[in-house]
Amino acid sequence: MLTLFIVLSPGIDTALITKRTIADGRQHGYKMALGITTGTLVHTCAAAFGLSVVLMQSALAFEIVKYIGAVYLIYLGASSFFQANKQGHTGQESKQDGRTRRRKSAFKQGLMSNVLNPKVALFYLTFLPQFVSSGSAIPVPAQLMIMGIIHTVLSITWFLLYVFFINYLRNWLMSVKVQRLMDKVTGVILIGFGIKLALEKQQ
Repeated sequence: MLTLFIVLSPGIDTALITKRTIADGRQHGYKMALGITTGTLVHTCAAAFGLSVVLMQSALAFEIVKYIGAVYLIYLGASSFFQANKQGHTGQESKQDGRTRRRKSAFKQGLMSNVLNPKVALFYLTFLPQFVSSGSAIPVPAQLMIMGIIHTVLSITWFLLYVFFINYLRNWLMSVKVQRLMDKVTGVILIGFGIKLALEKQQ
C-alpha cells in the first residue's frame, strides 16, 4: 500500500509525462513513461549491487550526479518555457519540425531525468531495505531486485493509465493558450525541481 501511494504521488515524472502526452500524443507519452521506468530499473540494479551505496557515501560522486541532474532538469524546464514563448510566433511547418525532434527524444528524456536524479537512488537505498528479510533463503540483492521490479511494474501501470486518461483531454488541451500555459507551468516546475535538487545536501 505504501509503495502504491508513492507511485501515485505527483512529481517530476508526472510533469514530464503530462507535458509530453499533451504536446505529442499518447504514443510519445508512453515512450516517456517507459524511459522513466527504465531509469528506475537502473537504480534498482545499482542499489542491489552496491553502486548506490558508493554514490551515497561519496560526497564528490553525489555532488557530481546531483549537479548534472539539476542542470538537466533546468535545461528541460527552460526548453519548455522557450517553447511556450515561441508558440504563436512561428509557422505551422516549423512547429511540426520542432515536435518531430522532440518526439524522437521522449524515451531518452524520461530515462535521463530519472537516472540523473540521486534522490531516486536515495529512495531505493532507504525505502527498499526496510522490507528486506535477513533470515530469508533469498539473497538480499535478489530481494532488492524483486522489490524494485514490483515498484517498476506498479509505476509503469499507473503511468500508462495516466497517459491514456490525459490523452482524452488532449483536444481541449491542444489549444494555443492552454499549450502555452502548460509549457510555462511545466517549465517552472522543472526549473524549481532542478534548483531544489542543486541546493540539497547529502544526507
